[in-house]
Amino acid sequence: MHIKKQRLLTPGPTPLLPAALHAMMGSDIHHRTEDFRNLYKQVLADLKTVLATAHDVLVLVASGTGGLEAAVQNFFSPGDEVIVCSAGKFGERWVDLAKAFGLKATVLSAPYGDAVSPAAVEEVLARNKNIRGVFVQASETSTGSQHDVKSMGLAVKKTGAIFVVDAITGLGTMPLEIDAWGLDIVIGGSQKAFMIPPGLAFLSISPKAWALSESATSPRYYFDLRKERKSAAGGESSWTPNTSLLLAFAEALKYIQSIGMDKLVENAQLLAHATRQAVRALGLELFSTSPGSSVTAVRPPAGMDSGVIVKQYRSRFNAIITNGQGSMKGQIFRLAHLGYFDFHDLFAVIAELEIILAAEGYPVRFGSGVAAVQNVYAEAALPKEAPLLV
Repeated sequence: MHIKKQRLLTPGPTPLLPAALHAMMGSDIHHRTEDFRNLYKQVLADLKTVLATAHDVLVLVASGTGGLEAAVQNFFSPGDEVIVCSAGKFGERWVDLAKAFGLKATVLSAPYGDAVSPAAVEEVLARNKNIRGVFVQASETSTGSQHDVKSMGLAVKKTGAIFVVDAITGLGTMPLEIDAWGLDIVIGGSQKAFMIPPGLAFLSISPKAWALSESATSPRYYFDLRKERKSAAGGESSWTPNTSLLLAFAEALKYIQSIGMDKLVENAQLLAHATRQAVRALGLELFSTSPGSSVTAVRPPAGMDSGVIVKQYRSRFNAIITNGQGSMKGQIFRLAHLGYFDFHDLFAVIAELEIILAAEGYPVRFGSGVAAVQNVYAEAALPKEAPLLV
């Protein structure tokens, strides 16, 4: 009760990989030396391996939003017709970026908590042969939902348009077969499933997308990806890199390769599944109709502001979870699963939720939510002949 370790339980930034954190202390190397070039080439090679793509990969000094902006700048021109899928705050960010760069967007909207259907994308593509790009979130963390990226990608693949996927919280939490599914541009961020601090964005870019970049006329300078690709080929960045984060990224990529990207995804999926089971056991309601594995969005008990739960986590346990965003503030709270989270974390998170709910007068049978998590763990990890917890 008196010693309270701070625990970060948000969908970004996420808990840091210790080896990555230690690696950052070696950042006193110059970025125009062979030492740096060797580091940079290794990071790019390992990133391609982790993403399981033959496409080019680039790393930028920016948050994930810098990667989104670079995707709009480098492959589109003012007046280009595009489709934007919007089902939450981050879908709305695509809408804002399209507007900022003068694109003519057909916005396919779904209510918060839902997802845009692939059929809706196919219908617009069939009706309008001038569509140059389709934008979507793989994982919409503002609502806890995910999109059917595979079906959308295969539909776009048949056309002349490119498919641009904000996978900032999708990578490491859901399967994403970049080459096979026709994911032309996939954008990630360092502070999510990759377990290092904010400050790096990265992109995989298909040959189909590079071909479109030759005719794109939107102005660019810092985020000139053709320049960045040329520099990367020689093991350098076009501009001053974030050396400390690249050292951390190198360690995170080694760690992910050691366990396997598929296992990182499975870890998030199991934690998400266990959280959903726990929430139901406690009589609470999930917010999303298409729940993903990066974060679980939960409605608070009737009449309770979700901010109360967020504040109780902080004041009682020094644990940081997230409220709803925008219009959903006070209506949902969100529990993260991506990156350096494990079942030890989740046992505590759900036990703490039970205590918080009881303190606020909500009827709770202590242990019911935790037991649901234990059952998921036992089913996944214990020998099949072992009895499950009840």
